[in-house]
Amino acid sequence: MRATAADGARLRVTAGSRPASQAFSTEVTEAPAVDSSFLEAWKKAAPNIDPPKTPLAFMKPRPPTPSSIPSKLTLNFVLPYQSEISNKEVDMAIIPATTGQMGVLPGHVATIAELKPGVLSVHEGNEVTKYFVSSGFAFIHANSYADIVAVEAVSLDRIDPSLVQKGLADFTQKLNSAVTDLEKAEAQVGVEVHSALNAALTG
Repeated sequence: MRATAADGARLRVTAGSRPASQAFSTEVTEAPAVDSSFLEAWKKAAPNIDPPKTPLAFMKPRPPTPSSIPSKLTLNFVLPYQSEISNKEVDMAIIPATTGQMGVLPGHVATIAELKPGVLSVHEGNEVTKYFVSSGFAFIHANSYADIVAVEAVSLDRIDPSLVQKGLADFTQKLNSAVTDLEKAEAQVGVEVHSALNAALTG
């Protein structure tokens, strides 16, 4: 089989380039077009029910990637039940990734990182705000936007060191006396979280 010239042109992608029809998510500045054929089929099948919405319907498009690196990082930090930080310009964020502490500055390469129990530090000039996060993900976009989604988070100044020590001792004892695999796993999670809490308070 011989590929046509058009096929060859479509397949040739030089280093550092991509097909013109494919854009990064951070470069999409307009809402995606609605699939009219799907809407027509939906109206025929369920005329009295509104068509379903996709997550894109609830998301605002990101600004395009600037030609020069901005001086600030725009940060969003959300929990399942509230938004801690929304579109706030900061100097830097340090996140507790599973691969280690990761500093995020303006112009950071696009990355997705899984979070582990640890400290999230948000730097604004000389002011540093610290949160303890249990787990989650950080989505770092090429246009100097960062979205951090945590399962649970609390400001470090709201943590009682005595309760952390007590919890660490209790879970360590449970781990030593665990019999089943489930008991061992639950105790191990407790030890890891309270060890990270203790390190955050003492470090």
